[in-house]
Amino acid sequence: MVDMRQRPASKKTTARNRAAGGAVREGLWHRPALLNLISDVLLLTAAAILGYAIVVWVANRPSFQLREVVVLTPPAQVSAEQLEYAARSAVKGNFFTVDLAHVRESFEKLPWVRHAQVRRRWPDALELKLEEHQAVAYWTVTDSGDTRLVNRQGEVFVAASNARMPLFAGPEGYAPYLLAQYTRFAEVLKPLGHDLVEVGLSAREAWQLTLDDGLVIRLGRDQERAPAEARLNRFVSAYPKALAQRDMQVAVADLRYPNGFALLPRNEGQGTESGK
Repeated sequence: MVDMRQRPASKKTTARNRAAGGAVREGLWHRPALLNLISDVLLLTAAAILGYAIVVWVANRPSFQLREVVVLTPPAQVSAEQLEYAARSAVKGNFFTVDLAHVRESFEKLPWVRHAQVRRRWPDALELKLEEHQAVAYWTVTDSGDTRLVNRQGEVFVAASNARMPLFAGPEGYAPYLLAQYTRFAEVLKPLGHDLVEVGLSAREAWQLTLDDGLVIRLGRDQERAPAEARLNRFVSAYPKALAQRDMQVAVADLRYPNGFALLPRNEGQGTESGK
C-alpha cells in the first residue's frame, strides 16, 4: 500500500521558497515610491516637450506678428529714418518672442538717444519711449583734438550739431567738472554783459576763459591764498573802471597774479597791470 500522506517539507526547501518569494515581492512593481518618481519624471518630460511645441507653434503663427512700433515721445533730434532703420534691424520674432532688451539697445545706439524704453502693446505693436541728449556744449579732448558734445548731465556723446553752444576743452574725463565750473564762472561774469563761450582746462588744471567779445581771461590754477573764483570776482569788479581809464581794446586779461591782473591790448605787444 502506498502512503498518500503529505510529508512535511525539509528545512532546506522551505528556506529556498521563502527567499524566492521575497525576491518577487521586492521587485519594481512592489516599490510604489520609485514608481511615483518615474511617473513624475515622465510627466515633466512630456510637459516640457509639449511646452516647447506650443512655443514653436506660436512663434510661427502669422496672427501674432508685430506690425508697428509706436513712438510715444516725438523725438527732436532723432529722425524718422533712423528710427525706422533701428526698428527693421532689431525687431525679430513676434509679439511673444521679440527680444525687448535687444530692441532697446539698438535704439540706444542712435546718436542722440540717451535712454530708450520698449514694451509690448497687445496685439501686434511695440511702444517706444525715448530720452534724448540735451546738448549744452561742445567738448574737445586736449590730447586727441576730437570734438564731441556734452549733455546736461555732463555726459559726453557723439553726434552732429550746428547749434551755438559753449566750447569746453580739457583732459579726458573732465567734462562734468568743466560743466559745473562753467555754470559758476558764467554767473560771476554776468555783470560784464558778455557771454562765456569757451572754457579751457590744461593738464596742469589751469583755467582759461573766453567771452563772446573775444576777451581771453587767463585765470590760471587755484591758489591757496587766492582761489580762482575769488580772483575772477575781483576782476569783474575792477575791470570796467580799468578799461574806462585806459580807453583801449583788451585782448587778454591775465588774472594769475595774487593781488591784481594785467591787461594786454589787442593792437599792442605789451600789457598793463591793474588792481594792485
